[in-house]
Amino acid sequence: MLKVEHIGIAVRELAQSVPLFEKLLNTSCYKTEQVESEQVSTAFFKTGDTKIELLESSNAEGVIAKFIDKKGEGIHHIAFEVADIEAEMKRLAAEGFVLLNEKPKPGADNKLVCFLHPKTTNGVLIELCMERKNQ
Repeated sequence: MLKVEHIGIAVRELAQSVPLFEKLLNTSCYKTEQVESEQVSTAFFKTGDTKIELLESSNAEGVIAKFIDKKGEGIHHIAFEVADIEAEMKRLAAEGFVLLNEKPKPGADNKLVCFLHPKTTNGVLIELCMERKNQ
């Protein structure tokens, strides 16, 4: 694990949350993106070395919508940058952590991602992410 890559925050509506976080962080949203595979719309902010990712469900049955229905808006996950996502997945699985996907999958912000089941990480959804190589 190299560093905290970003903190993901589940929100009901980006249209309301983006202006709020722009005021809060005193910086503009630098990127928005649709991630169809995860059924989310995202908005990214950067302050210092820290990135914040806002996540809005693009589907009423999506994981973010279900998360908000159950827990309300708030911190959804913490993402860690890794140098080799497949090696890190193998290491963590050998340590007994449950991976939510068997192979890295495309995520937002040009990343390959894998999530760890929160039941094995003290209730915190952990995301591993690695910059995708240009193809």
